[in-house]
Amino acid sequence: MSRADVIVKGGLNMTEMIKERQEGIFLPFAPREYNEVGEEAIAVHWKEEELIQPKEEFIRQANMTDVGIYERFSEKNYPECFKEYADMLSWDRYWTETLDASNPPFFKWFVGGKLNACYNCVDRHLQKYGNKAAIIFAPEPEDEPYQFITYRELHRRVNEFAALLLDMGVKENDVVTFHLPMVAELPISMLACARIGAIHSEVFGGFSSKAVAERADDAESKVLITMDSYHRSGRVIDHKARADESVNQCKETKIEKVLIWERYPGKYSSSTPLVEGRDYLINDLLENYRGRRVKPLSKPAEDTLFLMYTSGTTARPKGCQHSIGGYLSYVAGTSKHLFDIHPEDTYWCLADIGWITGHSYIVYGPLSIAATSVIFEGTPTYPDAGRSWRIAEDLHVNIFHTSPTMIRMIRRDGPDEPDKYNYHFKLMCTVGEAIEPEVWRWYYDKVGKGEATIIDTWWQTENGGVIGSNLPALRAMKPGSCGIGMPGIYPVIFDEHGNEIEKGSGKAGNICIKRPWPGSFQTIWKDPDRYVETYYSKYSKLGSKDYRDYYYFAGDGAVQAADGSFRILGRIDDVINVAGHRLGAKEIESSSGTNEEVAESAVVAKKDAIKGTVVDLYVVLKPGFEPSKELEAKIRNKVSTDIGPIARPSKVHIVPDMPKTRSGKIMRRVLAAISNKEDVGDVTSLANPEIVEVIKNQVQGQRESVLV
Repeated sequence: MSRADVIVKGGLNMTEMIKERQEGIFLPFAPREYNEVGEEAIAVHWKEEELIQPKEEFIRQANMTDVGIYERFSEKNYPECFKEYADMLSWDRYWTETLDASNPPFFKWFVGGKLNACYNCVDRHLQKYGNKAAIIFAPEPEDEPYQFITYRELHRRVNEFAALLLDMGVKENDVVTFHLPMVAELPISMLACARIGAIHSEVFGGFSSKAVAERADDAESKVLITMDSYHRSGRVIDHKARADESVNQCKETKIEKVLIWERYPGKYSSSTPLVEGRDYLINDLLENYRGRRVKPLSKPAEDTLFLMYTSGTTARPKGCQHSIGGYLSYVAGTSKHLFDIHPEDTYWCLADIGWITGHSYIVYGPLSIAATSVIFEGTPTYPDAGRSWRIAEDLHVNIFHTSPTMIRMIRRDGPDEPDKYNYHFKLMCTVGEAIEPEVWRWYYDKVGKGEATIIDTWWQTENGGVIGSNLPALRAMKPGSCGIGMPGIYPVIFDEHGNEIEKGSGKAGNICIKRPWPGSFQTIWKDPDRYVETYYSKYSKLGSKDYRDYYYFAGDGAVQAADGSFRILGRIDDVINVAGHRLGAKEIESSSGTNEEVAESAVVAKKDAIKGTVVDLYVVLKPGFEPSKELEAKIRNKVSTDIGPIARPSKVHIVPDMPKTRSGKIMRRVLAAISNKEDVGDVTSLANPEIVEVIKNQVQGQRESVLV
């Protein structure tokens, strides 16, 4: 029997199922009316978008083509449904209880089970995939060759470094802080810690020394792992210098050892001298560990695998504590079913491992299912906007995963570049923020060449893995919408008073999740009260022993269409209240982006003596367009036409660039501070800190706009 003749739930074979999708039968679609809403709900004026079906070729090869998965993961089969994900892993001891919810909202998954994350990502693949590439490292300098690290080579390098860590005094449950850039040594370090039962805490490589010190203090780390230097946008960054600053800035913890990877083994590439008795060159020490093997430590499923600190700039960062068994099972299942990764695929996620996306969908998820995962040192537009497509062509990448910010950046700098290269993606993914329909279509038409299926994903650092998206062979694509809840995830939208907002109503509110899931974080490191207050106090019945009384509060606004799909409107604290109307910033940005001149938009709230708050809109233009008062007026009028006069920006600031993190996210907090003449805070970790002063001089030097 061929794969196309396999019978799926409901009696349809795959050929019939494909035909139904192509005819638009599979997903009912009903346009939604837009209603005026009160202050308790977010106003939504976006029109419904069309459904686009995945190609038959994609559906035929997909890992998940059984529509019955949604029934298997329905609430009546909860929580045992997640056994399907956990069974993808190799267990030293099988669990006795799928979910321990005896102390909500502190949930434990696969209790009684024991396993090792490193074994699941490396050792168990050796017999079948030992000579297959596990990691392909793409250096930023194009004259340097790609580095292909097979599963067998990865096993050797992880074991040798694990043995070194043990000799350095790293013990089970110690927290080891990393400050590493996007190099192959980062996943090697992660897996080595996982192998010996240590907890790793990677701090995004672009963060400042102060940020590293704060996180190392909170984690009580005695060991810092860093690198001497790395390449970024044509520059060689002296990374070791930041390590010295971090050690000196720690207030509560003394870092006793700094372990330094060399970007070029055997050649120390930092101008910062080594501190005797504290600093150690890893590559030199590894000469003494050749061939060493370390048995992977069998760990309880509910033990901690890693800490991932949120990137808060105005409050103490939160250390999200992720488990071993629950987290690893969830990212394995979603990597296979959602990202459709097969062992023969070459998968490239353009995120940074310093964020949760990189942990889950560059390292642990893909490697747990024997994928080939690409790691790129540089930026997608250096030395030119064709760099990403050259890598994709060279490495035969067929699954591409990036953020809407990166897509906008690439579209701005090289809108026609994809046409020049011979690559073909079967699947493209977006992550990190909502994507505007206009940007989605460019991504589909230009980057995907009209061939690739697109999945838009919604999730957060706290969630561990994707919680909102469409399984790509089972649901139609819809520009601007992330889709429905993932199997086993049950989203609900509440207004400010706790009333559920029904789908298709045209009203938006606060999106929440009404059951725990394995990938979710266990707590905030050393601060359980903050965990409860931040994520469960708004809509839950605190004190209840029934886990069904607890709703995870995501902090995002959303609206649900009649077909069940969710459109994420951005952070609730990005909602702007203008004269009693709550407007989603993402909606205004999307309207601005429909102007042909506009490459990027960012909306912030500006205090106003009359209306309380008004909209300030920052815009970056595409190459070939010049700022003008006429263009500012055009953009303002477009927003007014698309959404309504209440959303008309007080001022449109056409700026040369946006302040961005190293991962490409626009720092709206900085723009809001500029608009409101407030302190912009610490901007040293930005990719382009110099632009802050340029924008500040431009905006604060202008006369106040007269509101219309």
